[in-house]
Amino acid sequence: MSGLAALLVVTGMAAGAADPLSAALAEARAFVDAGKPAAALERLAGWKAAEDPRVAHMLGVAYYHAGDHQHAIAALTPLLDSLTPGSPERREAVQVLGLSHYLEGHLAQSVPLLEETRAVTPDNIELNHTLGMAYLQTDRPARARECFARVFSVAPDSAAAHLLLAQMMIRVQLEGLAEAELKHTLEIDPKAPRAQLLLGQIALAHGQLDEAVALTRREIAQSPGDAMAYYQLGDALGRQQQWDAAVDALQKSLWINPYFSGPYVLLGKGYLQKQQPATAEGMLRRALDVDPRNRTAHYLLGQVLQQTGRGEEAKREFETARLIEAER
Repeated sequence: MSGLAALLVVTGMAAGAADPLSAALAEARAFVDAGKPAAALERLAGWKAAEDPRVAHMLGVAYYHAGDHQHAIAALTPLLDSLTPGSPERREAVQVLGLSHYLEGHLAQSVPLLEETRAVTPDNIELNHTLGMAYLQTDRPARARECFARVFSVAPDSAAAHLLLAQMMIRVQLEGLAEAELKHTLEIDPKAPRAQLLLGQIALAHGQLDEAVALTRREIAQSPGDAMAYYQLGDALGRQQQWDAAVDALQKSLWINPYFSGPYVLLGKGYLQKQQPATAEGMLRRALDVDPRNRTAHYLLGQVLQQTGRGEEAKREFETARLIEAER
């Protein structure tokens, strides 16, 4: 228990004889500060939020930290207008309510609350990231870009800021907007790192394989040490059934970064296609050394084992792949 939490408990106990609610609130706060929100909620059991705004406030905070965002919203929303502007109580309630709405997917409701919180802590990177994602998903990309620029300490109108915005757009599957943003990035800086790579990623996702290969090769030409670029190139070439060229690209990816399972998996698939089961098996087992729960690696290894007459081992790999898929 922190010194502040302990002090709150002692203070609450001192006031407890005359004011049991103050004691309960102090102990609940101490539990929250100690990372025990369930204990805080238990301590407040029996006290009704409607009878005292302090109870509503503490319940909202405890519910939030317990991951129960719906109850946090229910407790704090009726309370908000009665809290003194600029007070610590209002600042905390606004922050918790904004984050609760965001985490529940109520993005439009979260924005004004997160904006109010950012006015107090303008350089908080987690808050700026959250607000940026909320702006992005409520069709305010320019404001989102400003938030991400703060997070990553770049100028808001720079190529870097537009690139970051595009990456966040890809994260939330706004690929059409991301593509336009990446093209704008290249207009500002034709050599912006990873812009061609991300355009290639979008093309690959849409099955535009020739374009994906061309864009990824351009990225490699200016960033020859990028393991992910070689991996993406190998993926695109493999989908075109150009396995000799794909294997070359994937080997380069692993020489730069041997700790990513993706290239091993694709190499396993490629060597299987090239009728080299022993080499395929070796690659897939390396993939599982790096990532034991890689479903695709288990499934492909099952195929290799099946082809080489090891039926029982193959069944175990197929079953493992099935169980991993079922857990997702």
